[in-house]
Amino acid sequence: MKIGDTDEDETSEEGEEVAKQTFYRKDFEKKFFSEPTNRTFCEALLKHALRDPVSGEMGKTLVFAVSQNHASKLTQILNELAGSMFPDKYQSNFAVQVTSQIPDAQQCTINFTNNNLLGSANFIETYKTCKARVCVTVGMMTTGYDCPDILNLALVRPIFSPSDFVQIKGRGTRKFSFLELLSDPELKGWVAEPHKKHFKLFDFFANCEYFEEKFNYDEVLQLPRPSEGGGGPYPPPPPPVGLHENTQDDLISTVHETAIGLDGMKIDRMFFEQFEEKLKEDPILKEQVEAERWEQAVEYVINHLFDKPAEYFNLEKLRKAAGVDRRLSLREILQKAFGFIPSFKSKDELLEEAFDQFVLDNKPEDASHIVAMKYFFKAYVTDGEIRQIIEDNRLTELNTHPGFSMADFRAVPPEWRNRIPEYVKDYVPLNQFM
Repeated sequence: MKIGDTDEDETSEEGEEVAKQTFYRKDFEKKFFSEPTNRTFCEALLKHALRDPVSGEMGKTLVFAVSQNHASKLTQILNELAGSMFPDKYQSNFAVQVTSQIPDAQQCTINFTNNNLLGSANFIETYKTCKARVCVTVGMMTTGYDCPDILNLALVRPIFSPSDFVQIKGRGTRKFSFLELLSDPELKGWVAEPHKKHFKLFDFFANCEYFEEKFNYDEVLQLPRPSEGGGGPYPPPPPPVGLHENTQDDLISTVHETAIGLDGMKIDRMFFEQFEEKLKEDPILKEQVEAERWEQAVEYVINHLFDKPAEYFNLEKLRKAAGVDRRLSLREILQKAFGFIPSFKSKDELLEEAFDQFVLDNKPEDASHIVAMKYFFKAYVTDGEIRQIIEDNRLTELNTHPGFSMADFRAVPPEWRNRIPEYVKDYVPLNQFM
């Protein structure tokens, strides 16, 4: 991933939004986005957002608005609410509008990543995190923006492009250790959950349901026919019908939280299939794969198909979209796309295969200890902490280890306690289990 889009990209993207969202702006801003509605959205976000595990304040957040005007409204409301919730803490610096009409907007995206947007250390002096907690944008931080300590994303707009939705959702998927920002060694021991393991996506317009249940991924779009006059401007689209102006307060009747598992969402799976089709359409890559020149094929994909405009395919996104509980290699992805393998094996399937091969290679005479040996084998392969304990001979720590105990270790015959680690080091590629 890269940090931010260029100013030129933002200008063209905003310009494209003007063409695409004329109806959205008129409808949502003037009819749906009343002051009470905007305030309700912001209150729900502040109430339910994930908190920073070190400082306890609201985790860093990206909010995606309908337009620059809407972004300005949301920023103002968020700052007002933060002033009430955290008196004398932010002084209107809680939320920042980051759109193309704001001076130095591109620098703001960089500062947000580097944790010095409007200053830092608002709660804890030895903790380097932004004073600004929320960036409100339209399209500027949608693609190619890398800020791994983001904990919350809020969609305060409808999205109709699958690639846009995948890109926005991807802003929250980076892992991160918040201890990297804390310089006080004494405080580090007090942080209960220092590692980012999940993020929250606030979806106020049912975008998740739309792409999971209603979007037609198989639809073939028909291009408009040129006018009879020889290619003049196309007639304007018909005006929207059935508009309804709500003059009552909008209330959020329910808050429903859904955890997305390893299988991911439908849009993730479709994103992966879209990439597979792109691979198979490339004649150069097809030739390399058919000749099984895998290193050359992998290099070609990285240089010619990754991180291109529109889809912004890359290995990290494809791993998440594949919905596999382990680390995939690009070679495996190519092998599946071109039919060399029918599917991706799970972590446990690979572990079972690796242990079966270990048994074939070493032929233990006493089969009564196979179960204990397999448990040790799998724990050693998948748990870096256990590997380090075994390698450093710090076996007493197994007395309190939740994943592999001293009793589990003692159940392994002494002659295999060293042979299993040696075999794993020589024959089992650990990267795929990370």
